[in-house]
Amino acid sequence: NVQHFDSKIIGARYYNSQNFYDTTDIIPLRDSVRHGTHTASIEAGREVAGASVFGLAQGIARGGISNARIAVYKVCWAMGCSIADILAAFDDAIADGVDIISASFGMSAAYTFTDDPVAIGSFHALKKGILTITAAGNYGPLCAPISNVSPWLLTVGASTIDRKFVTQLALGNGKTFMVSNSYLPYSNFCRPRNFHL
Repeated sequence: NVQHFDSKIIGARYYNSQNFYDTTDIIPLRDSVRHGTHTASIEAGREVAGASVFGLAQGIARGGISNARIAVYKVCWAMGCSIADILAAFDDAIADGVDIISASFGMSAAYTFTDDPVAIGSFHALKKGILTITAAGNYGPLCAPISNVSPWLLTVGASTIDRKFVTQLALGNGKTFMVSNSYLPYSNFCRPRNFHL
């Protein structure tokens, strides 16, 4: 439904000063890898009935602030993200008067505050009363360092939950077992798997 999306996305800009385009990119503003769509749904997705993870935990899914509107500032491409583009997007978002900035990307390790475009841009945003929310890093689910560490950021990361999902495991020899794992279908690589037979 086009009208449904027209009222959700209220602005869109893209930046590519370094020509980071690749054949996999959709130019200029479409989400080639669905990362932006995924993170936007976490933040501002409307209610969707019948959502599940491969049939588990079926129910209603919704974003944190489901009535929020989205302004898109696309800075990352298949070949990378330019520091100049990140800073330009922060400047534009501040000038556009957004309420919150979500920067759901991270470097391979923490940079010094004076070299980190997210730290610099978010500092200027906070001076204008705009909070920036960032991803802890972008190298999960493997154990990895947190890259967005500036004290003026709200940095979030994935975690496990205390729910158990029980399902049937069928072996090639015809035997079946009931198994549970609090984090299906992916395992937490930072600690041993939690299967119970």
